[in-house]
Amino acid sequence: MPVELRHCCTSRKNRSVKFPKPSTAGNVDWVRKWQLQLLILCICAAEGVYGQVRYSIPEEMVKGSFVGNIAEDLGLDVKRLRSVSPCSLHFQIILDNPMELHRVDVEILDVNDNAPVFPKKQLKLNISEGAVSGARFVLESAEDPDVGVNTLQSYALSPTDHFTLKHPSRTGGARFVEMVLQTGLDREKQEEHTLVLTAFDGGSPQKSGTVKIIITVSDANDNAPVFSQAVYKASLAENAPKGTHVLNVSATDADNGVNAEVRYSFSGRTVVDLFHINTYTGQITVNGNLDFETSKQYEINVMAVDPGDLTDSCKVVIDIIDVNDNAPVITLMSFSKEIPEDSAPGTVIAMLNIKDVDSGKNGQVKCFISAHLPFQVKSSSSNFYTLISDRVLDREKVPEYNITITAVDEGSPPYSTNKTLTLKLIDVNDNAPVFQQKSYTVQVVENNPPGSSLLAVKADDADSHSNKYVSYILMEKEISGMSASSFISVNAESGVIHAVRSFDFEQMKDFQVYVKAQDGGSPPLSS
Repeated sequence: MPVELRHCCTSRKNRSVKFPKPSTAGNVDWVRKWQLQLLILCICAAEGVYGQVRYSIPEEMVKGSFVGNIAEDLGLDVKRLRSVSPCSLHFQIILDNPMELHRVDVEILDVNDNAPVFPKKQLKLNISEGAVSGARFVLESAEDPDVGVNTLQSYALSPTDHFTLKHPSRTGGARFVEMVLQTGLDREKQEEHTLVLTAFDGGSPQKSGTVKIIITVSDANDNAPVFSQAVYKASLAENAPKGTHVLNVSATDADNGVNAEVRYSFSGRTVVDLFHINTYTGQITVNGNLDFETSKQYEINVMAVDPGDLTDSCKVVIDIIDVNDNAPVITLMSFSKEIPEDSAPGTVIAMLNIKDVDSGKNGQVKCFISAHLPFQVKSSSSNFYTLISDRVLDREKVPEYNITITAVDEGSPPYSTNKTLTLKLIDVNDNAPVFQQKSYTVQVVENNPPGSSLLAVKADDADSHSNKYVSYILMEKEISGMSASSFISVNAESGVIHAVRSFDFEQMKDFQVYVKAQDGGSPPLSS
């Protein structure tokens, strides 16, 4: 802003002094015979700067005429002049003929020719989302080289969703600006805010300057991890080897950086021998031997935790798929090791319980025995079977049976179990003794001595034990008017026939007797 001398001087005689416009600055031509010599004895500027300059002007110079550029001619720092309000110059003039001394005060009036200017076009602030309401942030002030009302007067912030302005004055009158947090920031909703700070002066027309404020909201650990699902489900074969992938659980944390790092773990140690979870990825794998028959389903609680110990949990349900890895088990509930050979068809010999702990078709069982055996397996109720006879038995033909019961499941491949029962038939006296010959003939020399052995008869009994013991009995019969026992006797045990008397050929040339073979059964059978 140029400092020019355009002023009206008044002498002590109240005579008005006018300054005509000179042809050049600092060298005024004489217009009339009057000469006016202007001597600046002393000029006071800001901070005690002093200088001298001399101007000559003609008398009767028109009011408002240009005299000189004092700032330029004295080499004054205009900025330093502006810093003084009011900014004024003080000097004296001397008039010749007659000589007079006059004091002149020149006040430099500011023109609003400068807008407020911020040191930077853009400000960047990093504010934590954990900052509390009322937190203050000092901003760089704008500068306006004008003075008085034309200098910086106020600030405005836009938008004002989260912040307001305070611009108190410091000691000495300097104004600064503070941005005050009104409502909390949430990085997860908006990570960056762009504001405009406007500085206004008081001139007319009013001038302004702006600076863009970019606020980056830094993360605070104010969010817990959240699983993508409340329940995860998976199916797994019971023969899955160690290391088999089951599933991945996933939790996300809306925070940022390390605050968003999630670690996974099982809640409780009940399944750590069977399953493993990767702390960083959430991958669950098989860690032990699974058994459908021990547990058909596992429910695992998984926890996700961030560095601030904020947590979330979910449930993992793992269904175990049955594999045909178990053979049927035959349990003998009751068994008659011996039955009479005359037992009627349908006689219950044994009761069985047959189970297969597998499920579905793997646990469905069929039970059978060899078709050539005179027995049958029937299902009486779920998992229960009876072994019965289904034909007439004959101990004399087959005294003992080895019955192999086979139970086979419907798995693929099928598993089977065999159980062998040894059944003995108890003898029933159902067979009479049978002589080895239908008739016996013997020739005896007459005059035989009494008691001599004539012959032995032999009968066999197919039965067993006492039922097979044969005793021999001579059947009573008259021979020539005498009983048969008068002629012969039979040893009951050996069947040896002895002569009781001496025979005479002339009296009896031949005779017949009958011997009965009788077993020891009850009732006895004979022939």
